[in-house]
Order: sequence, then structure tokens, then C-alpha cells
Amino acid sequence: MILTRWRNGGNILKMTSVFPYLVFGALICAFAGLVLRDRFSSRPGTKQEWQQLVARLSPLNIVELSAIAVDYMTPHRNQIEIEPDEIWEFIGGYEGLKKMRANAEIMLALAVCAQQWNFDEAVIVTERMRHDAVSLRRAIRRVELGFIPSTLLRRFHYSLPLNAQEASSSYYLMRLRLLALYETSHAGRYSTLAAAL
Repeated sequence: MILTRWRNGGNILKMTSVFPYLVFGALICAFAGLVLRDRFSSRPGTKQEWQQLVARLSPLNIVELSAIAVDYMTPHRNQIEIEPDEIWEFIGGYEGLKKMRANAEIMLALAVCAQQWNFDEAVIVTERMRHDAVSLRRAIRRVELGFIPSTLLRRFHYSLPLNAQEASSSYYLMRLRLLALYETSHAGRYSTLAAAL
């Protein structure tokens, strides 16, 4: 330390490395980028035609998703009726989670479309759905991050099915909110939307 101080003339800037600061700055920028991307992805971009949005919805087994969501949201005496492997199977695995994420964005855009028929209620419902969508994305992100240790340790963690249950319950709430909004706002399109969801 004394030799380093003597060689650099006591200048603290010459004695410290710039590399840790660059790494720290890059991590902060990456984190800020992820936060901004997540924030802006929850807002629908351009207005699309209603039929195009409904056509983009991916089919999911809503009966099984509803069973998982209701089991998660309404606690009862036997709270482990659905086993973790069954939860994963009912959701449709990772592909089912990706479909839920994509459908959630489309459902938000459909809620925005409903604002032209019933502005007051649609604005409130859209905000509630936006919060549900954030919860859905967080749960799916935790599932994705949980795959890493699960794959390395070759076992299925208990947190993965819990996060999958949270994702399915958020999707279930978004679906119910959107259908109720269309039932009151535009009954003519309700049946088409209900069939697509």
C-alpha cells in the first residue's frame, strides 16, 4: 500500500480501478432499461381494430385455469388439493405461461377499446387490469428465474407452482374484469369475446 501510494504520488484517482465503476454503471443502466421496458409494455401502443385483437388471442383451457385460480384465491381446509405437477399440466407448461402473457397484453388493448362505449367504467377497469397484468408478468418472471436453479438441481421447486398459481389467478381476474366490462359496455361483442377467451 505504501509502495503504491509512493509510486502514484498519493493520487487516489490513479490508485483506484475504473472497471468496478463501469460494471456497476452497466448494471444500473440494464436494470433501468428493464424497468422502463416493463412499464411501457403495460401500455397499449397503437389502436388496432377490435377484430384483429380478438383474432390474436391464443386459446387456453379456461376450465383448468379457473380451477387453479379459484384454489389459489379462496383458501379452504384442504389447501393442497391440486398437486404441483397438476398445476403445471393445467396451465400448459411454459408455453401456457407465454400465452397468458401475450393474451394479457391483448386484453388490455381490448379494455382500451371499450373506452369508446363506456368511458367512465372502462378507465377504472383498465387500470385494475393493468395492475393484474403487472402481477402476472412478475409471477411469470419468477417462474422463469426459478427454472435456472430447478434445472441445475434437477428438482421442481415449490415456488414454481406457487408463482404459476399467482399468474393464473391474475389472468383469471383480468379475464373476468374484461368480460364484465364488455357485458355492460357492448353486449353485441360480448359473446364473440367470451368465445375467444
